[in-house]
Amino acid sequence: MSDWIRPIGRGWVVRDAVPGPDVDEFAEPERVVAALAAPGAADSLLAVQHPARTPAALARGLDLTAAVPVARAVLERLRKRFYRPVRTVVAPYRIEGPDGAALGLLCLVDPAAVTDDGAARVRHTEDVYPDVVAERAAVLAGLGCATSAAMLVPAAGGPELTEQVEQACAGLGLPDLSTSDAVGRRHDLWVVPEGPLQSRLLAAVAATDLLVADGNHRVAAAAAAGHGALLALVTAGPALRIGAIHRVLTGTGLGPEDLVTRWSAAGLDVRYDDHAVPAPGEVVVRAGTAVLRVPLPAPAGPWPVIDHEVVEQVLFARALGVDPDGPCVRPLPAGRPLPPDADAVVLLAPVSHADVLAVHAAGRRMPRKATYFTPKPRSGLLLAAL
Repeated sequence: MSDWIRPIGRGWVVRDAVPGPDVDEFAEPERVVAALAAPGAADSLLAVQHPARTPAALARGLDLTAAVPVARAVLERLRKRFYRPVRTVVAPYRIEGPDGAALGLLCLVDPAAVTDDGAARVRHTEDVYPDVVAERAAVLAGLGCATSAAMLVPAAGGPELTEQVEQACAGLGLPDLSTSDAVGRRHDLWVVPEGPLQSRLLAAVAATDLLVADGNHRVAAAAAAGHGALLALVTAGPALRIGAIHRVLTGTGLGPEDLVTRWSAAGLDVRYDDHAVPAPGEVVVRAGTAVLRVPLPAPAGPWPVIDHEVVEQVLFARALGVDPDGPCVRPLPAGRPLPPDADAVVLLAPVSHADVLAVHAAGRRMPRKATYFTPKPRSGLLLAAL
């Protein structure tokens, strides 16, 4: 058996419902703070993952170092009340919902594993925010337990992995856990102990290198935390989807006429078009009541370039003088409400799976927050000691 793909030595499977909201539905700090202010949220996995943003921590002025011991105590209470312990297991896991279908294996993966020639086994698909990685690594190191799984996809051999897991699920019969979430996804999970079936499943996962579909910050944080293990759902579909992640301009003081003037001066063909929809190679900008269509300039290099990269470097940095990494630019997954303080939202078409693979084949990374893979695993179904 490979040493970089391993079973969960000590874990906990939820008995019924996961306590609290889905941790991974909250990215922005202000949304986390608001959710933790709700009644009962202090005893939830969201509070465990964000211990310094609970009402009690904020009232006492606790920093992350001081808040992590409180999170450990909350996690221990939750495990005793809502979970049952398991030993040396992997978990075939199926998600089906309105945003796609995923069938894969929950297991431990070494985020720092390399091949014999030094290439990374787990390859990041996007750049990350260092401050987010540092915060998550501190929490993970302090807890010693993963409550959320990153979603990894095989760089090759995806159909074979799907077939192996599908056969395993058929042979196992009814799932050990079956639940639904707020958006109508069904989550089925089987627990497989040590034995020939577990070995076959782990070997199927270890047969190829893995790309990070969702959870680049979790993978980087796991590597920084130093446990040598990451809880991951390795899946190839069969019906993964990639949703759009847009860009919001805020705090720039720029109105639609300013945008048109500056982008036109930069040589862009900007047109008012109330019926425009985003498409590969062009974006739609909504600023107040104005709707603009902006074709993007063709990339100059031979390597694959994602539209998000052109928007950030050409439309924002070069034409507007706005730092893409600064506070004036925010990612906005499709379907999320527009922040009330937005100056404009730049709508981009979803990135294709083929483009993701092409970027990796060229040895490059996607811009941060460019892909939104679905369906995502539900955090908290299976906890893993690291």
